[in-house]
Amino acid sequence: KHFGNLARVRHVITYSLSPFEQRAFPNVLSHGLPNVGRRFTSQVLKVVPPLATGYLIYSWGTQEFERLKRKNAAGHEHEQ
Repeated sequence: KHFGNLARVRHVITYSLSPFEQRAFPNVLSHGLPNVGRRFTSQVLKVVPPLATGYLIYSWGTQEFERLKRKNAAGHEHEQ
């Protein structure tokens, strides 16, 4: 027996197709790209608002931290 048929398994049907008979990227341009666009537009409203909210909170927090880190010059005028 050759390497592919070393064991006999009952009640299991296997099918195989030679890699030379397969098409690697069938219908990529006609079906694949429109499918990517459809999936992107269907998910964009679920993904972008939380990301935008997180970015706005992060940028506000960083600006607020930098503002609070500085000394207030008006409060330290009597110290000279």
